[in-house]
Amino acid sequence: MSAISPGISNGRKFHASRDVLPEGLRHYLPLFLAAAVLILLWYLLTSKFRILPLPFFPGPDQILRAMWLDRAMLGLSTLYSLRLLAYGYLAGTAAGVITGVAMGWFKQGEYWLQPVLRLLGPIPAVAWIPIAMVVFPTSFQASIFLLALSAWFPVSVLTWSGVAGVSKAYLDVARTLGAGEWVLLRRVVLPAALPSIFVGLFMSLGVSFATLIVAEMLGVKAGLGWYLQWAQGWAEYDRVYGALLIMAIIFSTLLTVIFRFRDRFLVWQRGLIKW
Repeated sequence: MSAISPGISNGRKFHASRDVLPEGLRHYLPLFLAAAVLILLWYLLTSKFRILPLPFFPGPDQILRAMWLDRAMLGLSTLYSLRLLAYGYLAGTAAGVITGVAMGWFKQGEYWLQPVLRLLGPIPAVAWIPIAMVVFPTSFQASIFLLALSAWFPVSVLTWSGVAGVSKAYLDVARTLGAGEWVLLRRVVLPAALPSIFVGLFMSLGVSFATLIVAEMLGVKAGLGWYLQWAQGWAEYDRVYGALLIMAIIFSTLLTVIFRFRDRFLVWQRGLIKW
């Protein structure tokens, strides 16, 4: 018995030490360890042993150093990109919701707008760059138009599908209770179509972010896309990777915000779509 007791006590100490860690930390601890191993391997292959060629594969220490030295320019570029994305994305999603509601709720709206959606929607927004640069007086306004156009199509299609797919039983019950067309649209149709609308918001954000980077590379004088092109022109790939890291953080954060709003408005569907 005396030979077994030390092992039992050590096991109890091990389990007790595990219980000390918060549940969230225990859940993400393997991911943190895997990330640390990958960063260490990356450092060994680049900065330490120079196995991967420079300047195309800088080490993590070089990337962090470049980000710190360019923190002012990166911060300004991030603000410019967020401003441009906000204008274009909000304008495009608002237009998409209006278009989708008009097509899904009004027969005349579907009759007149469906051909426009089928004709213009599948064309990539970046294909309109030559026309946008001629029509709009500044590259900033042209970029807003491209972002709005890229967000408009998926939001329009999914809003249209959500509004048209509302159960007629809901509408009949609301009409029986005396609801008019405006009350039906505001209190029944739009809440029932919200799951589909949020999917459109999710999809349009990814398309808008890709369009944002391309638009900033083709004329805008500031922004992360402009910074990316500028750093690549000077073969400063440590700055390129730093800009890509910031883009990944921003895009992931914006998607998380959308899903938080979705969980708040659609409590009954919380956890149905994972992010």
